[in-house]
Amino acid sequence: MIKTYSQALDYIYSFVDYSLTRNLRYSPEKFNLNRMRDFLDLLDNPQQNYKVIHIAGTKGKGSTGAMIASILNRSGLKTGFYTSPHMIDFNERIRIGDEQISHQEIINYINKLKPMIERVPELTTFEIITGLAFKYFADRKIDYGVIEVGMGGRFDATNVVLPQLSIITSISFDHTKVLGKTLKKIAFEKAGIIKKGIPVIVSKQKSSPLEEIKRIAFERKARMVYAPDLYFVKTGQYSLKGQSFTLQRNKQKPIDIFISLLGDHQIDNAVTALACIEELRRQGIHIDSDAISFGFKNINWPGRFEVINNKPLVIIDGAHNLDSFRKLAATIRKYLPEQQVLLIFGVSEDKKVEKMLNIIKPIIKTLIITRSDHPRAMEINKIEGIAAHLNIPFVIEENIKNAIGEALVRSDDLTAIVAAGSIFIAGAVKENFKG
Repeated sequence: MIKTYSQALDYIYSFVDYSLTRNLRYSPEKFNLNRMRDFLDLLDNPQQNYKVIHIAGTKGKGSTGAMIASILNRSGLKTGFYTSPHMIDFNERIRIGDEQISHQEIINYINKLKPMIERVPELTTFEIITGLAFKYFADRKIDYGVIEVGMGGRFDATNVVLPQLSIITSISFDHTKVLGKTLKKIAFEKAGIIKKGIPVIVSKQKSSPLEEIKRIAFERKARMVYAPDLYFVKTGQYSLKGQSFTLQRNKQKPIDIFISLLGDHQIDNAVTALACIEELRRQGIHIDSDAISFGFKNINWPGRFEVINNKPLVIIDGAHNLDSFRKLAATIRKYLPEQQVLLIFGVSEDKKVEKMLNIIKPIIKTLIITRSDHPRAMEINKIEGIAAHLNIPFVIEENIKNAIGEALVRSDDLTAIVAAGSIFIAGAVKENFKG
């Protein structure tokens, strides 16, 4: 019998966890959905008890999912949101409305699921978490589950759902050892969530992944909606508190939107979220305009250019690949034009660090190199060598707490401290700064 939260987490992580595995590659033995189907059969297939919106993509799937879940909840539809990874606490992954699953509920569910878990050979950590989330949502009798893919799509543990709607957000290079080294191959994996006859909403894409998604949607007779084609976007005011913009479709009444999430890419995510909401309306779901405006305004999605302190200014961001670093650089230029930037930086070992740092180099004063506790975190000396090669001024701090201290010593009223490189760096800085 598991009695404590830490024991429950130890049990979950005692299984194979591919998110912690170095040099991971696809293979039929590792990646197939048979284990997940067997596990869910033992749980009486809880994922069939509510409607599902299934989201894949490289970037933006969490933000887009958070927007959709917020709007559905404000419409009176009890909505669960399953996402990964967590930033600080494991229970961030599973929530209904704004309420995260409690520590005690995780203990209870692990004890309840343990006999079924032990009947399925080689079940993985992520499969267990996904089954727990599906069962929790069913027991709580949700109306909708917004389900975010963990990695890829085709063989992801979540891809056992039959959704009401599929969404594919922005595709860029990430997890290339597993998903493929071209955007077309990555798009093929992400588009694996497209089901026969189920509509798919697609975010702004480069031409290569877009054509691959179109091909697969056509093959599966799934109507594809390319969200950027639907709306005329008029941007409004912006500050570190949020941004406003207007979306208009044909001659319909414009929708004025305010979101606390910053950056032009978040407007792209809002376009995708609204396209999803309009598709649900088309399917007969009642969602009024006030719920849309209120839902966007009250998104709860931390770690995305999030201001965690004002004096000194401290911002965390989960940017962790080339595309997200381009967006981070653009957002810094837009929102922090006068400030000098100290970047607290750590990264996973499989990232293109030289190119990431090259993007951010022109707008940072000093790089503070550190390392999260994640097993796949890149060694500090490797980042140091790259920074030296690029002639970026840097200092080294072995742990997050000391990196924050170094940044605070170097900061003044004209300085912004930004932490990025991975969601684990962002989370660790937030947790340590609050502490």
